[in-house]
This record gives sequence, C-alpha cells and structure tokens, in this order.
Amino acid sequence: MLLIAGSGAEGDRHLDPLSPRQLLLAHHQSYTALGLAPQALRENLLLDDDIERLPSGTVLQLGAQARVRLMFACEACGRLDLRGERLAATVGSRRGVLARVVEGGVIRPGDPVLDLGQRFPSWSDDWRLRVRQVLDAVPPGAVIDYARLAHLAGIQSSYCRAFPRLLRALGPDFADKAIAARRASSRPRWNGAGLFDLSDPGASNSSSPAPLP
Repeated sequence: MLLIAGSGAEGDRHLDPLSPRQLLLAHHQSYTALGLAPQALRENLLLDDDIERLPSGTVLQLGAQARVRLMFACEACGRLDLRGERLAATVGSRRGVLARVVEGGVIRPGDPVLDLGQRFPSWSDDWRLRVRQVLDAVPPGAVIDYARLAHLAGIQSSYCRAFPRLLRALGPDFADKAIAARRASSRPRWNGAGLFDLSDPGASNSSSPAPLP
C-alpha cells in the first residue's frame, strides 16, 4: 500500500488533504473480542497492536518511512450493517482510530510499527469539541460553511442540523463564525486550508522511536 503525505492511501475514496479521516486503523484485538469476520470493520490497515490506548496526536511510523498521525476514535456507522445484522451497534466505538498521513511511503504486511510519541495537538473523540477546534482555527474576518465545518470536524453532513443550537451554546464569539452555504456573506469563506499543517513540535527533541509493546 502506498501512503501519500497529507492525502491518504493511493486509490482510496477517502483520499482528501482536508480530511481528518484519511485512514482507518484497526487492531486484531477488536476482531477477536467481537468475533468479527475479516474486513468487517472496513479498515485501511489492521495492526497487531492496541492503538486505541495511545493519545490523539501520536505519530506512528509504519515500515521504513511512512508516518501517520492518530486523530480520534471512529464510531461505527450504519454502513457496517451491510456486513452483518446490527454490526454497527455491536462495534460501537471500538471500530478503530482515524488518522492522517504525515509522511508518505510504501507499507507492506509485517512491517514494524513504531510509536514516535505524541507530536501533534490532540483532537477530541467528542464531535462537539472537534467542531469548536475547527471554529477556533477560522481566520479572523472569515466564515465557514456548515458543510465544510462538518467535513473538517470529521462528522457526517447530517450533523449540520445541530450547528445553530451548538453555536448558540458556544457563545457570541462563535455564533457568527459558521453559516449555511445558501446564506450570503460579505466575508471570505474559509475552506480549512492550513488546519492540519501544524509543524511537528516534537521532531527536534523527541526520544528514539519505540516499538509498540
């Protein structure tokens, strides 16, 4: 498999430089614990290690070069029911971890996985907190469409219905940062450019890579 820096896996439909959901990483323990058939979770990569214990922002090196940044837990959606009756309800929040590709490279079955530590800011498993994280990054004087906000926060567009109430709850500093696509605005609309382009704060002083236990 070829991972492309900042985009995802070559040939995958989720290839997207502005998505926090470029890869889904699952681990064998989920399959064993839930008694699932192979590929039931529809993961991109199946690892031997329990990555769900690692904090968001952790960077994993896969093989000789590829590196991925763990983002947040992937909750099961209704599409999983196509692979088994009530599979989504059975899996719940144990589907795996979503990740972004930090550095590209070819990975092969059996390649080692190294934990390089938490090198990026964490992203919450709570979708409401992720929405706030995106809103915090909106440039001064700009506005973001609801659909783009949902995309950057890694949630389905159906969540847009909840945005007006959520924005009111967040307070006046957030109320006018996001608008419906059909609403006219004289302010520039931000597409999310730069949201995930933060530098690696641990690269210059990180300890030696450690294999996952």
